[in-house]
Amino acid sequence: MDLIDLEDETIDAEVLDQLCVVQDHFTYALGSCNPSALREMAVEVPNVTWQDIGGLENVKFELQETVQYPVEHPEMFEKFGMQPSKGVLFYGPPGCGKTLLAKAIANECQANFISIKGPELLTMWFGESESNVREVFDKARQSAPCVLFFDELDSIARARGSSAGDASGAGDRVINQILTEVDGVGARKNVFVIGATNRPDILDPAIMRPGRLDQLVYIPLPDHDSRVSILKSALRKSPVAADVDLMAIARATDGYSGADLTEICQRACKMAIRESIQKDVERKREMEDAGMEVEDEDPVPELTRAHFEDSMRYARRSVTDADVRKYEMFASKLQTSRGFGGEFKFPGQEGAAGDDGAAAPVDDADDDLYS
Repeated sequence: MDLIDLEDETIDAEVLDQLCVVQDHFTYALGSCNPSALREMAVEVPNVTWQDIGGLENVKFELQETVQYPVEHPEMFEKFGMQPSKGVLFYGPPGCGKTLLAKAIANECQANFISIKGPELLTMWFGESESNVREVFDKARQSAPCVLFFDELDSIARARGSSAGDASGAGDRVINQILTEVDGVGARKNVFVIGATNRPDILDPAIMRPGRLDQLVYIPLPDHDSRVSILKSALRKSPVAADVDLMAIARATDGYSGADLTEICQRACKMAIRESIQKDVERKREMEDAGMEVEDEDPVPELTRAHFEDSMRYARRSVTDADVRKYEMFASKLQTSRGFGGEFKFPGQEGAAGDDGAAAPVDDADDDLYS
């Protein structure tokens, strides 16, 4: 197509006849426009992908089943009469990728992403905190499909009656409003709620019951293979020397979170930048003193083992062993409380009632489950 000179008073008819709007124009416009319903709040267009998150393969698959499948295969859910889950609760030690997972699933589903930190909804004025909760959910419904992410959920969803010094009951009213709003979202609204917390033990049990944030996903500290994946993800854009053994770093960082490992990589990059600048300044000074022309040369072309060794001197764990035991005990408690139907079988099947060992007598002490 001929270029149009905007300074000309008229445009040739042949050029006008060739003008037409094609799909590429709409694609460009779609990427540069934001939904009007989201203009009053901070909206982050997530660009995080699964490749950006090292490890957590089981968690990724569970999220795909819970969030992505209803969007991509709605006919399957209609066929089997299943209502998609309304929400997911991430819990576990800090720095293990809960926020990144929420951004990645929103990106994979091509959905709008609204991130809210719990304390942002709380105000000193009577009734305004509940109004803020209603407004956030209204914006999410208007912007569907939308992933609504609540970070630090424990700050606004504490167990009712546990807020010491809360004479006006503001905390209880906020959690009541959240429960009401979560009940109002679902498959028809195309809004998916994700909560993240480091303190699952203080959450109101009602928010974790089936039909609300019923998918409880434990995000543990990364194991050895996951630590290698995290290191590779953190260094995917950095030039790394061939003799740098990431496996050795992973073995030496048992108990480190994903944020701790990322900090090690960032500090190694910082060491390389510092060394590169210092060597570049010294080289320019020496060449100027010798009256030679300064040549473009990269004194530090990549991250070396020395950079990582220096970085490891400052490495520290942000999660203690006591914290890990606390999270594992909570996860074990949840698993135990939801495992009473594990031995169920229909009558007449192999291993059902009547077969040896299937209907073993129960001790009298175990007859009353509520004692």
